[in-house]
Amino acid sequence: MLLSSDLLVSLSPETMATKCRRSRTSFTEEQLKILVQAFSQNPYPGYTAKQRLAVEINAEESRIQIWFQNRRARHGFLKRPKKNLDPSKDHASPIEKIQDGTDRRCRTSFTSSQLQTLKNAFTENPYPGIDSREQLAEEIGVPESRVQIWFQNRRARLRIQRKRGLEEALYQRQNQGQDL
Repeated sequence: MLLSSDLLVSLSPETMATKCRRSRTSFTEEQLKILVQAFSQNPYPGYTAKQRLAVEINAEESRIQIWFQNRRARHGFLKRPKKNLDPSKDHASPIEKIQDGTDRRCRTSFTSSQLQTLKNAFTENPYPGIDSREQLAEEIGVPESRVQIWFQNRRARLRIQRKRGLEEALYQRQNQGQDL
């Protein structure tokens, strides 16, 4: 959606915050070289690998994550299941299973006050812009990427609840019709 300069003047700062997008991340040639090399080694890096890359090229982990997603989409990557060539090792031991998950991000736990702040913000706007999310993240002390994921999960939960509510209402109507 393009906004003319006349329209921009008439928008309030609050409206501007919800309409603005994050500015496009531009990587230098050296940063891209490092990212492409990492991508060629592993197109699906774990959280710790993305953290290391972020520190190495001085960028946010969330921007690294998006770069990898875009790169995989651009190159038509399909996640292929790892084939186990040794049939004697079909079932991994519990220790191996735990070690496989070491590259995964730890689950984010929110305090009750953080959750209340997020719920209040969700009630006001279930689709906050980047500025609103960054402000919320700073307010509650978590990374913006976690706030973004919280909103995505909350919207998904809301869709499921609405669907269940409609199904229950339809079920009740059908039962009322049979009782008559």
